Amino acid sequence: MVVVSSRQRQRVLWLVFFVGGIVCLWRVGVTGGTDETPPLFAAAGRAMAETGDWLTPRVNGLPRYDKPPLVYWLMALGYSFPGAAVWDPLGSVAARLPSALASMAMMLGLADTLLRWPQRQDASPGQTALATALAFALSPLVLVWSRTAVSDALLTALLGLSLLLQWRRFADPERVRWWPAWLVLGLAVLAKGPVAVVLSGITLLLFSAIRWDVLTPWQRLKPLPGLLLTALISLPWYVAELVVEGQPFWDSFFGYHNLQRFTSVVNDHLQPWWFFGPVMLIAALPFTALLLLGLVEIPRGRPAPDQSLHQFAACWLLAVLLLFTSAATKLPSYWLPATPAASLLIVFAAKGRGRLFTLTWIVTLLLTFALALGFWLSPQWIPLINDPEMPTLAVDLMSSGLVLRAAVWFSLAVVLGMVLNRTGVMRLLVMQMPLFLFHITALIPIAELGDQLRQVPVRQAAAQMKTVRRSGEPIAMVGAMKPSLHFHTGQVVLYEGRSDGALVNLVDRLAYERRRGWSGRPLSAPDASSTVLMVIDRGTAKQKHWSGLNPEVLGRYGIYELWRMDRRRLKRRAKELEADGVEADWRVPRPERF
Repeated sequence: MVVVSSRQRQRVLWLVFFVGGIVCLWRVGVTGGTDETPPLFAAAGRAMAETGDWLTPRVNGLPRYDKPPLVYWLMALGYSFPGAAVWDPLGSVAARLPSALASMAMMLGLADTLLRWPQRQDASPGQTALATALAFALSPLVLVWSRTAVSDALLTALLGLSLLLQWRRFADPERVRWWPAWLVLGLAVLAKGPVAVVLSGITLLLFSAIRWDVLTPWQRLKPLPGLLLTALISLPWYVAELVVEGQPFWDSFFGYHNLQRFTSVVNDHLQPWWFFGPVMLIAALPFTALLLLGLVEIPRGRPAPDQSLHQFAACWLLAVLLLFTSAATKLPSYWLPATPAASLLIVFAAKGRGRLFTLTWIVTLLLTFALALGFWLSPQWIPLINDPEMPTLAVDLMSSGLVLRAAVWFSLAVVLGMVLNRTGVMRLLVMQMPLFLFHITALIPIAELGDQLRQVPVRQAAAQMKTVRRSGEPIAMVGAMKPSLHFHTGQVVLYEGRSDGALVNLVDRLAYERRRGWSGRPLSAPDASSTVLMVIDRGTAKQKHWSGLNPEVLGRYGIYELWRMDRRRLKRRAKELEADGVEADWRVPRPERF
């Protein structure tokens, strides 16, 4: 076995750090938060920094119980740094840093593990470490969620690092302490809840079963004191939140966002039982065939503990597949915790030889070629894109040349994979370089183009609102409901949809709703505003119940218009709708309200 010196290990880790920084941090603050979910996370983190309430996440004057606080705490730290208006004018750097840094930490954890415990007579641990880190970072899912202000990347990294630390303890109990793995697992529970413990437990059970050895992992990993440490790290916040917020927190977090998501379909996320099979294949592109080969070639029997990482990675991936396949609610992001394991399996397979490996490599080249061909044929399918929120997307994407640039990089990857007569891992590394450049020179600019078309109009409307808003004048958004409007105005925004009931709801809420930092006022109240400042998309504005109200149009931004609306006219229209049987239903509890 090759022994990697401390200096060599440091060089490789610095290289991984540098590459990870480019993948995750390059131009991370150029675009604003993308609706609909990321601005909710960002707003909750910023609210903690501004109000000093670091216990309960709050958005738009309401508590947000869907996720534990760790990601909000980390965002709040970013928002607490001085001079944010200069170094983070859109507020997206502080919101995205937890995800970006988490993915970088996961890359370093994978690389360091392979450098300290080389697998299967690895003659080039440095190349293997770098290729594995890139296989993780360049997964299509990881590329997106590493730059998204939600908690998924943070959970992936904390759970992944905990599992790697558990394996390292199993592999080398003389050098590795037992408790760091369980401490990090406690942080994972603070990132997204008890699912981290469940995934860790399933992984260890599968690993023990495949090796026909329960005793050794039990003795080395010390799960009972480990789980106690995990509880000591994670439970205090849950207890404090339950004491302060009471039944609403219990019903929302445990009842809706955990139990109900697992046992029933929420938010219309109904998918077939085999949903995560295609997600697994797509998340590994273009190295899907290598992932499948890595699963097929799981070592049998009981290899030495320090040579069992292949088995452990397979159990890790299968744990995610089994748990979320059994869940009723399914989302692509649920696969993210499996991506570190998938990267290990891809690289282990890339070191293979023989006919099966040759066939797998040919399939890999064909998949990469198919992606390149799809990009070359973009003039045929881009005109078919029809997004009402970005009506000029197809034209702008065609004229930018970014998709054809992507075609060049994928074509280069095919050529390099064909002509370079190298060992598997080196050939994998060489193919990864054009994909790395694709991310930097094509994918990120495409995201910036999307931001210009989709999010800039919302930011422009928010800026105009802050300029023209009268003292005490309420703010609303009707039709397309974008949480980023609340984030960029810093004010409570009343959101309603497109239906006639939305108009009735809005009138009633303007009079009677109460939120932290804002209270509705009936028109009869002496301090009530007689107008409401409203953003409405043009499609909604054309509907019958919104027409003929004679608003004062203060601006037009993309598909949105900014209205100043007389509340008396709104109230008269609401009375007409109520006479036709339309009722206000905003008081009915809705777990996803913001």
